[in-house]
Amino acid sequence: MNVLEGLVPCDFLRRPALVREALDGRTAIVSDPANIRWLVGFAGSLGWVVIGPDRIVLVTDYRYADRAASDLAAAGLDGLVDIDARRVRAEIADAVVGAATASAGPGAVVLAEDGHLTHAAWTAFADQLPLEPAGNTIAACRRVKDAGEVARIATAAAIADRALTVVHPMLADHPTEADVRDELEYRMRRYGADGPSYDTIVASGPTHAARPHHHTGRRTIVEGDTVVIDVGALVDDYHSDMTRSFVVGAPTARQQEIFDIVREAQAAGLAAVAAGVKAVDVDTVCRDVFRAADVEDWYLHGTGHGVGLLIHEDPFESATSTDVLMEGDVVTVEPGLYRDGFGGFRIEDLVSVTATGCEPLTHLSRDLSLKDAPCLPSPPTT
Repeated sequence: MNVLEGLVPCDFLRRPALVREALDGRTAIVSDPANIRWLVGFAGSLGWVVIGPDRIVLVTDYRYADRAASDLAAAGLDGLVDIDARRVRAEIADAVVGAATASAGPGAVVLAEDGHLTHAAWTAFADQLPLEPAGNTIAACRRVKDAGEVARIATAAAIADRALTVVHPMLADHPTEADVRDELEYRMRRYGADGPSYDTIVASGPTHAARPHHHTGRRTIVEGDTVVIDVGALVDDYHSDMTRSFVVGAPTARQQEIFDIVREAQAAGLAAVAAGVKAVDVDTVCRDVFRAADVEDWYLHGTGHGVGLLIHEDPFESATSTDVLMEGDVVTVEPGLYRDGFGGFRIEDLVSVTATGCEPLTHLSRDLSLKDAPCLPSPPTT
Protein backbone atom coordinates (compact mmCIF):
# COMPACT_ATOMS: atom_id res chain seq x y z
CA MET A 1 0.00 0.00 0.00
CA ASN A 2 1.58 3.27 -1.13
CA VAL A 3 0.01 5.94 1.06
CA LEU A 4 2.15 8.63 -0.59
CA GLU A 5 0.32 8.37 -3.92
CA GLY A 6 -1.56 11.58 -4.60
CA LEU A 7 -0.12 13.51 -1.65
CA VAL A 8 1.04 17.08 -2.18
CA PRO A 9 4.84 17.04 -2.58
CA CYS A 10 7.07 18.72 -0.04
CA ASP A 11 8.44 22.06 -1.19
CA PHE A 12 12.18 21.36 -1.22
CA LEU A 13 12.99 24.08 -3.74
CA ARG A 14 12.26 26.93 -1.32
CA ARG A 15 14.25 25.49 1.60
CA PRO A 16 17.81 26.42 0.57
CA ALA A 17 16.71 30.05 0.21
CA LEU A 18 15.13 30.00 3.68
CA VAL A 19 18.33 28.66 5.20
CA ARG A 20 20.56 31.07 3.31
CA GLU A 21 18.47 33.97 4.51
CA ALA A 22 18.87 32.75 8.09
CA LEU A 23 22.62 32.26 7.63
CA ASP A 24 23.00 35.82 6.27
CA GLY A 25 25.92 35.08 3.97
CA ARG A 26 27.64 32.57 6.24
CA THR A 27 28.40 28.91 5.58
CA ALA A 28 27.08 26.10 7.76
CA ILE A 29 27.84 22.43 8.22
CA VAL A 30 24.58 20.54 8.74
CA SER A 31 24.96 17.22 10.57
CA ASP A 32 21.58 16.55 12.21
CA PRO A 33 19.83 13.84 10.09
CA ALA A 34 16.43 15.51 10.47
CA ASN A 35 17.81 18.81 9.21
CA ILE A 36 19.56 17.10 6.30
CA ARG A 37 16.38 15.22 5.42
CA TRP A 38 14.38 18.45 5.46
CA LEU A 39 16.93 20.50 3.53
CA VAL A 40 17.85 18.20 0.65
CA GLY A 41 15.67 15.09 1.02
CA PHE A 42 18.55 12.70 1.76
CA ALA A 43 17.44 9.98 4.18
CA GLY A 44 20.62 7.91 4.44
CA SER A 45 22.17 7.30 7.84
CA LEU A 46 25.53 8.92 7.07
CA GLY A 47 25.67 12.36 5.53
CA TRP A 48 26.78 15.95 5.93
CA VAL A 49 25.52 19.01 4.09
CA VAL A 50 27.61 22.12 3.58
CA ILE A 51 25.48 25.09 2.57
CA GLY A 52 26.86 28.49 1.69
CA PRO A 53 25.80 31.51 -0.35
CA ASP A 54 26.50 29.90 -3.71
CA ARG A 55 26.78 26.15 -3.30
CA ILE A 56 25.31 23.15 -1.48
CA VAL A 57 27.31 19.94 -1.13
CA LEU A 58 26.05 16.63 0.24
CA VAL A 59 28.98 14.58 1.51
CA THR A 60 28.30 10.91 2.17
CA ASP A 61 29.68 7.39 2.18
CA TYR A 62 30.15 5.96 -1.31
CA ARG A 63 27.67 3.18 -0.47
CA TYR A 64 24.98 5.88 -0.37
CA ALA A 65 25.93 7.48 -3.69
CA ASP A 66 23.00 5.99 -5.59
CA ARG A 67 20.61 6.66 -2.71
CA ALA A 68 21.79 10.26 -2.53
CA ALA A 69 21.24 10.79 -6.26
CA SER A 70 17.78 9.21 -6.05
CA ASP A 71 16.73 11.24 -3.00
CA LEU A 72 17.91 14.51 -4.53
CA ALA A 73 16.10 13.75 -7.77
CA ALA A 74 12.89 12.95 -5.86
CA ALA A 75 13.23 16.29 -4.07
CA GLY A 76 13.76 18.11 -7.39
CA LEU A 77 17.26 19.16 -6.31
CA ASP A 78 19.37 17.15 -8.74
CA GLY A 79 21.75 19.58 -10.38
CA LEU A 80 21.27 22.05 -7.54
CA VAL A 81 23.12 20.04 -4.88
CA ASP A 82 26.52 18.48 -5.51
CA ILE A 83 27.20 14.96 -4.21
CA ASP A 84 30.66 14.07 -2.90
CA ALA A 85 30.77 10.36 -2.01
CA ARG A 86 33.90 9.03 -0.27
CA ARG A 87 35.05 5.56 0.80
CA VAL A 88 36.38 6.03 4.33
CA ARG A 89 35.39 8.28 7.23
CA ALA A 90 38.63 10.24 7.19
CA GLU A 91 38.03 11.13 3.54
CA ILE A 92 34.44 12.12 4.36
CA ALA A 93 35.67 14.49 7.08
CA ASP A 94 38.25 15.96 4.70
CA ALA A 95 35.55 16.48 2.08
CA VAL A 96 33.34 18.34 4.59
CA VAL A 97 36.25 20.58 5.59
CA GLY A 98 37.15 21.19 1.96
CA ALA A 99 33.62 22.08 0.97
CA ALA A 100 33.23 24.42 3.95
CA THR A 101 36.52 26.15 3.24
CA ALA A 102 35.69 26.57 -0.44
CA SER A 103 32.28 28.00 0.42
CA ALA A 104 33.24 30.35 3.26
CA GLY A 105 36.75 31.22 2.12
CA PRO A 106 40.06 30.39 3.82
CA GLY A 107 40.03 31.42 7.48
CA ALA A 108 36.36 32.46 7.50
CA VAL A 109 34.07 31.34 10.30
CA VAL A 110 31.91 28.28 9.60
CA LEU A 111 28.78 27.46 11.61
CA ALA A 112 28.21 23.93 12.90
CA GLU A 113 25.36 22.26 14.75
CA ASP A 114 26.61 22.34 18.31
CA GLY A 115 23.43 20.72 19.58
CA HIS A 116 24.10 17.63 17.48
CA LEU A 117 27.85 17.17 17.08
CA THR A 118 29.74 15.15 19.66
CA HIS A 119 32.58 16.86 21.48
CA ALA A 120 35.04 14.68 19.53
CA ALA A 121 33.56 15.68 16.16
CA TRP A 122 33.45 19.38 17.07
CA THR A 123 37.08 19.25 18.22
CA ALA A 124 38.21 17.49 15.06
CA PHE A 125 36.56 20.08 12.81
CA ALA A 126 37.74 22.97 14.99
CA ASP A 127 41.34 21.87 14.43
CA GLN A 128 40.87 22.76 10.76
CA LEU A 129 38.07 25.34 10.69
CA PRO A 130 37.17 28.38 12.80
CA LEU A 131 33.83 27.07 14.08
CA GLU A 132 30.97 28.88 15.75
CA PRO A 133 27.70 27.36 17.03
CA ALA A 134 24.78 27.37 14.59
CA GLY A 135 22.29 26.91 17.43
CA ASN A 136 18.86 25.92 16.12
CA THR A 137 19.14 27.87 12.86
CA ILE A 138 18.05 24.99 10.61
CA ALA A 139 15.48 23.62 13.06
CA ALA A 140 13.89 27.07 13.23
CA CYS A 141 13.62 27.15 9.44
CA ARG A 142 11.83 23.79 9.33
CA ARG A 143 9.46 24.53 12.21
CA VAL A 144 6.58 25.83 10.05
CA LYS A 145 5.28 22.97 7.91
CA ASP A 146 4.44 23.25 4.23
CA ALA A 147 1.41 21.57 2.69
CA GLY A 148 3.34 18.44 1.77
CA GLU A 149 4.60 18.00 5.31
CA VAL A 150 1.13 18.47 6.80
CA ALA A 151 -0.23 15.91 4.32
CA ARG A 152 2.30 13.33 5.49
CA ILE A 153 1.65 14.01 9.16
CA ALA A 154 -2.10 13.85 8.56
CA THR A 155 -1.71 10.54 6.73
CA ALA A 156 0.32 9.13 9.61
CA ALA A 157 -2.32 10.34 12.05
CA ALA A 158 -5.11 8.73 10.04
CA ILE A 159 -3.25 5.43 10.06
CA ALA A 160 -2.86 5.56 13.85
CA ASP A 161 -6.54 6.51 14.20
CA ARG A 162 -7.55 3.48 12.16
CA ALA A 163 -5.22 1.09 13.97
CA LEU A 164 -6.42 2.09 17.43
CA THR A 165 -10.06 1.93 16.34
CA VAL A 166 -9.57 -1.66 15.23
CA VAL A 167 -7.36 -2.74 18.13
CA HIS A 168 -8.85 -1.10 21.23
CA PRO A 169 -11.75 -3.58 21.65
CA MET A 170 -9.20 -6.29 22.48
CA LEU A 171 -8.69 -4.57 25.85
CA ALA A 172 -11.87 -6.30 27.02
CA ASP A 173 -10.29 -9.71 26.34
CA HIS A 174 -7.61 -9.16 29.02
CA PRO A 175 -4.50 -9.06 26.80
CA THR A 176 -1.09 -8.04 28.02
CA GLU A 177 0.13 -4.50 27.39
CA ALA A 178 2.64 -5.94 24.92
CA ASP A 179 -0.12 -7.78 23.04
CA VAL A 180 -1.91 -4.48 22.44
CA ARG A 181 1.30 -2.69 21.45
CA ASP A 182 2.29 -5.42 19.01
CA GLU A 183 -1.12 -5.47 17.36
CA LEU A 184 -1.15 -1.68 17.01
CA GLU A 185 2.28 -1.61 15.41
CA TYR A 186 1.40 -4.48 13.06
CA ARG A 187 -1.81 -2.73 12.02
CA MET A 188 -0.08 0.59 11.37
CA ARG A 189 2.40 -1.11 9.05
CA ARG A 190 -0.45 -3.01 7.44
CA TYR A 191 -2.22 0.27 6.70
CA GLY A 192 0.83 1.82 5.04
CA ALA A 193 3.03 3.26 7.79
CA ASP A 194 6.78 2.79 7.68
CA GLY A 195 6.56 1.84 11.35
CA PRO A 196 5.61 3.30 14.71
CA SER A 197 6.47 6.92 15.34
CA TYR A 198 8.02 6.00 18.71
CA ASP A 199 7.85 3.18 21.25
CA THR A 200 4.10 2.69 21.57
CA ILE A 201 2.92 3.19 25.15
CA VAL A 202 0.28 0.88 26.59
CA ALA A 203 0.06 1.65 30.31
CA SER A 204 -2.52 -0.14 32.43
CA GLY A 205 -3.72 -0.43 35.97
CA PRO A 206 -3.20 1.52 39.16
CA THR A 207 0.60 1.74 38.84
CA HIS A 208 1.59 1.54 35.18
CA ALA A 209 -1.09 4.00 33.99
CA ALA A 210 0.20 6.46 36.60
CA ARG A 211 3.49 6.73 34.67
CA PRO A 212 3.23 9.20 31.75
CA HIS A 213 6.04 7.47 29.84
CA HIS A 214 5.55 3.91 31.00
CA HIS A 215 7.62 1.28 29.20
CA THR A 216 5.09 -1.20 27.83
CA GLY A 217 5.43 -4.54 29.59
CA ARG A 218 3.84 -7.94 30.10
CA ARG A 219 1.21 -6.97 32.65
CA THR A 220 -2.22 -8.45 31.93
CA ILE A 221 -4.95 -5.84 31.52
CA VAL A 222 -7.92 -6.63 33.77
CA GLU A 223 -11.40 -5.39 34.54
CA GLY A 224 -11.46 -1.98 36.19
CA ASP A 225 -8.10 -0.84 34.82
CA THR A 226 -7.48 2.60 33.49
CA VAL A 227 -5.51 2.20 30.24
CA VAL A 228 -3.47 4.92 28.53
CA ILE A 229 -2.48 4.24 24.91
CA ASP A 230 -0.02 6.64 23.28
CA VAL A 231 0.44 5.72 19.63
CA GLY A 232 1.74 7.31 16.44
CA ALA A 233 2.67 6.26 12.93
CA LEU A 234 5.64 7.17 10.74
CA VAL A 235 5.09 8.10 7.08
CA ASP A 236 7.94 9.24 4.83
CA ASP A 237 9.93 10.16 7.99
CA TYR A 238 7.08 12.31 9.37
CA HIS A 239 5.56 11.49 12.75
CA SER A 240 2.11 11.51 14.25
CA ASP A 241 1.21 11.48 17.95
CA MET A 242 -2.05 10.64 19.73
CA THR A 243 -3.17 9.39 23.13
CA ARG A 244 -6.49 7.92 24.14
CA SER A 245 -7.52 6.59 27.55
CA PHE A 246 -10.00 3.90 28.50
CA VAL A 247 -11.48 2.02 31.43
CA VAL A 248 -11.97 -1.72 31.04
CA GLY A 249 -15.56 -2.31 32.10
CA ALA A 250 -17.83 0.27 33.67
CA PRO A 251 -15.90 3.25 35.09
CA THR A 252 -16.24 4.06 38.77
CA ALA A 253 -17.58 7.47 39.73
CA ARG A 254 -14.05 8.62 40.60
CA GLN A 255 -12.64 7.36 37.29
CA GLN A 256 -15.37 9.16 35.37
CA GLU A 257 -14.78 12.34 37.39
CA ILE A 258 -11.02 12.39 36.73
CA PHE A 259 -11.51 11.56 33.05
CA ASP A 260 -14.04 14.36 32.64
CA ILE A 261 -11.58 16.82 34.20
CA VAL A 262 -8.88 15.75 31.72
CA ARG A 263 -11.31 16.08 28.81
CA GLU A 264 -12.33 19.56 29.99
CA ALA A 265 -8.68 20.62 30.26
CA GLN A 266 -7.86 19.29 26.82
CA ALA A 267 -10.83 21.07 25.28
CA ALA A 268 -9.63 24.31 26.88
CA GLY A 269 -6.13 23.76 25.52
CA LEU A 270 -7.37 23.08 22.00
CA ALA A 271 -9.57 26.18 22.12
CA ALA A 272 -6.55 28.29 23.11
CA VAL A 273 -4.39 27.25 20.14
CA ALA A 274 -3.96 29.88 17.41
CA ALA A 275 -1.17 31.73 15.67
CA GLY A 276 0.26 34.48 17.87
CA VAL A 277 -0.72 32.76 21.13
CA LYS A 278 2.04 32.23 23.66
CA ALA A 279 2.71 28.53 24.08
CA VAL A 280 2.76 28.98 27.85
CA ASP A 281 -0.84 30.21 27.68
CA VAL A 282 -1.99 26.89 26.19
CA ASP A 283 -0.35 25.16 29.14
CA THR A 284 -1.86 27.64 31.58
CA VAL A 285 -5.48 27.14 30.53
CA CYS A 286 -5.12 23.38 31.06
CA ARG A 287 -3.52 23.89 34.48
CA ASP A 288 -6.30 26.30 35.42
CA VAL A 289 -8.86 23.53 34.94
CA PHE A 290 -6.80 21.16 37.08
CA ARG A 291 -6.23 23.82 39.73
CA ALA A 292 -9.94 24.53 39.98
CA ALA A 293 -10.59 20.82 40.49
CA ASP A 294 -7.81 20.61 43.12
CA VAL A 295 -5.83 18.01 41.13
CA GLU A 296 -3.00 20.15 39.73
CA ASP A 297 -0.45 18.05 41.61
CA TRP A 298 -1.59 15.06 39.51
CA TYR A 299 -0.29 16.80 36.36
CA LEU A 300 3.27 15.67 35.75
CA HIS A 301 4.32 17.10 32.36
CA GLY A 302 3.90 19.92 29.86
CA THR A 303 0.85 20.33 27.67
CA GLY A 304 2.31 19.76 24.23
CA HIS A 305 5.09 19.99 21.67
CA GLY A 306 5.76 20.38 18.00
CA VAL A 307 5.77 17.31 15.73
CA GLY A 308 7.39 16.81 12.34
CA LEU A 309 10.55 15.00 11.30
CA LEU A 310 11.12 14.60 15.04
CA ILE A 311 8.49 13.45 17.49
CA HIS A 312 9.41 16.25 19.90
CA GLU A 313 10.42 19.58 18.38
CA ASP A 314 9.68 23.29 18.76
CA PRO A 315 7.38 24.80 19.88
CA PHE A 316 6.88 23.42 23.39
CA GLU A 317 3.76 24.23 25.40
CA SER A 318 4.93 24.18 29.00
CA ALA A 319 4.90 26.33 32.11
CA THR A 320 8.36 27.69 31.24
CA SER A 321 8.03 28.02 27.45
CA THR A 322 9.01 31.25 25.71
CA ASP A 323 7.67 30.09 22.32
CA VAL A 324 4.86 31.79 20.42
CA LEU A 325 2.67 29.64 18.17
CA MET A 326 2.96 30.32 14.45
CA GLU A 327 0.65 29.56 11.56
CA GLY A 328 1.86 26.26 10.13
CA ASP A 329 3.10 24.80 13.41
CA VAL A 330 1.95 21.23 14.04
CA VAL A 331 1.54 20.67 17.77
CA THR A 332 0.03 18.31 20.31
CA VAL A 333 -2.33 19.21 23.15
CA GLU A 334 -2.05 16.45 25.74
CA PRO A 335 -2.95 17.17 29.36
CA GLY A 336 -3.18 14.22 31.73
CA LEU A 337 -3.68 13.28 35.36
CA TYR A 338 -1.79 10.48 37.10
CA ARG A 339 -1.74 9.08 40.62
CA ASP A 340 -0.15 5.87 41.85
CA GLY A 341 -2.90 3.60 43.15
CA PHE A 342 -5.46 5.17 40.82
CA GLY A 343 -3.77 4.95 37.44
CA GLY A 344 -4.16 7.79 34.99
CA PHE A 345 -5.73 9.37 31.95
CA ARG A 346 -4.27 11.42 29.09
CA ILE A 347 -6.00 12.74 26.00
CA GLU A 348 -3.76 13.93 23.17
CA ASP A 349 -4.60 15.34 19.78
CA LEU A 350 -2.41 16.60 16.98
CA VAL A 351 -3.39 19.88 15.31
CA SER A 352 -2.13 22.25 12.65
CA VAL A 353 -2.05 25.86 13.85
CA THR A 354 -4.02 28.37 11.77
CA ALA A 355 -4.38 32.14 11.92
CA THR A 356 -7.57 31.87 13.93
CA GLY A 357 -7.32 28.51 15.69
CA CYS A 358 -6.30 25.01 14.67
CA GLU A 359 -7.25 22.16 12.37
CA PRO A 360 -7.34 18.66 13.90
CA LEU A 361 -5.15 15.97 12.35
CA THR A 362 -6.30 13.22 14.72
CA HIS A 363 -9.98 12.31 14.66
CA LEU A 364 -10.58 9.32 16.93
CA SER A 365 -13.30 9.69 19.56
CA ARG A 366 -12.14 10.91 22.96
CA ASP A 367 -14.84 8.99 24.82
CA LEU A 368 -13.87 6.86 27.79
CA SER A 369 -15.95 3.75 27.20
CA LEU A 370 -14.66 1.09 24.83
CA LYS A 371 -18.08 0.70 23.26
CA ASP A 372 -18.31 4.45 22.53
CA ALA A 373 -15.33 4.63 20.18
CA PRO A 374 -16.52 5.04 16.58
CA CYS A 375 -15.94 2.36 14.01
CA LEU A 376 -13.89 3.45 11.02
CA PRO A 377 -14.08 1.59 7.70
CA SER A 378 -13.12 -2.06 8.01
CA PRO A 379 -9.42 -2.79 7.46
CA PRO A 380 -8.23 -5.06 4.67
CA THR A 381 -8.20 -8.73 5.56
CA THR A 382 -4.91 -10.18 6.77
